[in-house]
Amino acid sequence: MSILTAVDSGNEKLAGDSSSLEKQASVLVKSVTSGSEINLASFHEKNAGRLVIDPHEAAIEFGETFASRLKLTADGTKVLWPQPLDDPNDPQNWSDRQKAVQLLIATLAAVVPDFDSGIGIASLFPLSVQYDTTTGVVNNLTSNWSIFLLGWGSIFSVMLMRRYGRLPILFWSQLLAVAFLIGCAVAPDLNTFAAMRCLTAFFGTCPQVTGLYIVTDIYPFHLQARKLNTWTFGFIVAPFISPFVFGFLVAKASWRWTYGIGSIYGGIVVLLILLFGQETMYDRTVDPVPKRPTEGLRYRVETLLGITGFKMAKYRPGWWEVILCPLNVLWRPHLLSILMFEALVFGFSVGPNVTNVVFFGSPPPFGFGFSQTIIASFYATPIVGVVLGEVVGRFLNDWIMNMSIRRNKGVFEAESRLWACYVAMPLYICGYVTLGTGLQHLSTPAVVFGWGIAQIAVMVNTVAVYAYCNDCFPRQQGEISALVNLSRTMGGFSVAYFQVPWANKDGAAETLGVEGAIVVAVGLLVVPAIQLSGRRLRERFSIE
Repeated sequence: MSILTAVDSGNEKLAGDSSSLEKQASVLVKSVTSGSEINLASFHEKNAGRLVIDPHEAAIEFGETFASRLKLTADGTKVLWPQPLDDPNDPQNWSDRQKAVQLLIATLAAVVPDFDSGIGIASLFPLSVQYDTTTGVVNNLTSNWSIFLLGWGSIFSVMLMRRYGRLPILFWSQLLAVAFLIGCAVAPDLNTFAAMRCLTAFFGTCPQVTGLYIVTDIYPFHLQARKLNTWTFGFIVAPFISPFVFGFLVAKASWRWTYGIGSIYGGIVVLLILLFGQETMYDRTVDPVPKRPTEGLRYRVETLLGITGFKMAKYRPGWWEVILCPLNVLWRPHLLSILMFEALVFGFSVGPNVTNVVFFGSPPPFGFGFSQTIIASFYATPIVGVVLGEVVGRFLNDWIMNMSIRRNKGVFEAESRLWACYVAMPLYICGYVTLGTGLQHLSTPAVVFGWGIAQIAVMVNTVAVYAYCNDCFPRQQGEISALVNLSRTMGGFSVAYFQVPWANKDGAAETLGVEGAIVVAVGLLVVPAIQLSGRRLRERFSIE
């Protein structure tokens, strides 16, 4: 309660000081009443991280004249941000069914990168036998570097998407990812296999940034956290599905079948993009909004291939701005600090996914000495944990948002998203201590409960971080998504290098206990600080 009191008192002080954020909104409204034109489609971006949601508060803060122009939800209880335009091509105006199909495709595609990466976990021991080396060499050469490239590939994907659109980059990247995954299945030697796996990761990572774009393109603000929860579920559960499913397969068949079946799944995703994917990018902030260069089937084909994006690129940021934008966003203090926190939260969670197979498969006293089939069954644990985390996050984030709006008299402040972190962190430390103890003392129930609890925490925390960063930088969704993705992979790829040797030396209980303690300590330093000073930071460091 002391933290809550401190944050509330800080917000009251900021409100009493009449922050320049509110003054900017006042100036904007005055310009409307004086006859100046304001683009309602981009109005919500002017005060990033602060949105007036309640229509009555909008009338008080902006005046009746301006408030009367705002479009509301069907029940009239919330202001829609962004404001839909009177254009059927505006994705905000699409039917619920159209939106659901695009979200489903984005979620299924988001499974691909980590699903493909996780195939190597199920095949770890067979690969070491196939290429006459150790599991450590296979992990270091293939798993760790492919995880590393998952982050960097997303940066390049965003640069292309800002210029040419979401759909063509998603389509071509997934097509290339499938091709390289087939290369993994037929690789004659370890070096070729490692190269194919790294290329698969680099090109396949695109859906892990496309989803945030798609959600914000088609859904209004008050639904975005819930939909982000669905998309995030896809890539958080993905690395556990392949070890679970293919662990049973490699016990009976060649490891090459695992990559073959993975290629089939990737091919299905490409087919769904080809048949049902739509371009969600809409240049709403351009005045006037540019018309589509073509219509009908020709528009569909040209958009998928990237021809439409090439034609529309003249209305979009230039290459120099696109290249520098990730760096321009990264240094902002409230973003950089929360990214460091998420890098640890997600990074340390990557470790058990990659290294637990070593603990499970190694003989006692270091490991459990389980068979391939039993190891595969253990990967059901984090899957259940992520599912529970999705359910918890779905209701928790909505409850926090609505509670924040009521307490702030109809206004939403981005920092309220981070209250979910206080729910996640106790679960995180509890899960890691239990998991570490279970691995050290070879206790199966402790491993199951600890791993599952930790994954609930990761799911809840990651959605909160995505939602907060997106709220603070509403014009840089792609860069935000790429930087969050980069931070979590940069935090995770190196864990497999030191986790097993550290556990060998000092025990798994100490290893995972220290990791959990580091995460919670950083969280207690970062999250309250952002909640107390985030509004000032947004005012000072927002991007114009």
